[in-house]
Amino acid sequence: MKRLIVNADDFGFTRGVNRAVVRAFKTGIVTSTTIMANGEAFDDAVELALANPGLGVGCHLAVVGGLPVAPPADVSSLVDNGGVLPRSLTRLMFKLARGSVSTEELTREFRAQLERVAQAGIKLTHIDTHKHAHTHPRVMKALVLAGSEFGIKCVRNPFESTFSLKRTRPLSDWSQLKQYALSAAVSPGSIQFKRLVRENGLKTPDRFFGVKVTGMLDSSAIRSIMESLGEGTSELMCHPGEYDADLERAHTRLKRERERELEALTDPNLRQLAEEQGIELISYRGL
Repeated sequence: MKRLIVNADDFGFTRGVNRAVVRAFKTGIVTSTTIMANGEAFDDAVELALANPGLGVGCHLAVVGGLPVAPPADVSSLVDNGGVLPRSLTRLMFKLARGSVSTEELTREFRAQLERVAQAGIKLTHIDTHKHAHTHPRVMKALVLAGSEFGIKCVRNPFESTFSLKRTRPLSDWSQLKQYALSAAVSPGSIQFKRLVRENGLKTPDRFFGVKVTGMLDSSAIRSIMESLGEGTSELMCHPGEYDADLERAHTRLKRERERELEALTDPNLRQLAEEQGIELISYRGL
């Protein structure tokens, strides 16, 4: 059996992103989303999630970008002098490499984020991380520790196979070359990830797609992914959004690209393709 989870990241980032996620769920192929507890539009996302109970909602744990949910003094090794989380994954990885980030404080921040979502009345289906921070073993360990306290057993497998997708653009295209390089750079961590998953009785999809086409996801790319699916469960990560003033001001490289993804995810031909290919569209509830 072929099953596909289509997960929209960054729920709670802006109100326009929130509207796009719900639209892609109601009229497209999105089945699941992950909410940002430190997102500026968190309260709006909660309202929409509760109004759409069929949408699977996980937590998009963030230790890159924005403000922490825990008091800054309680996660001082994570934040800068202004109380802000590292602005990029590179900065976080540099701090981790120096040993200057406490695993205890990573766990504390994750716990605070999960608690905020739970208190809002959302029953979480799974966990992933903003910018795939849990490709690092120490971040993954903190994720496991915090997630176990909330009884969450499903986690994104953030490692995309080097040969998982036909190229949508020539590798001379810098944007795609960068995404391929990122995917390859984190791949050595997959061994430790699988060990932690096994030792803690966690569940993950068999395959993961989306890193290589981040910012380039269109109907053609989604079609290519769906046609390449093997037996088992796969996850496709996406970032739909409405391009508006809030998104233009936001610290993200994905701006107009989010509207292109929204258009692709709501393409009715893709739902028809899923039926033709025998693909069951599920959320993490069905994992």
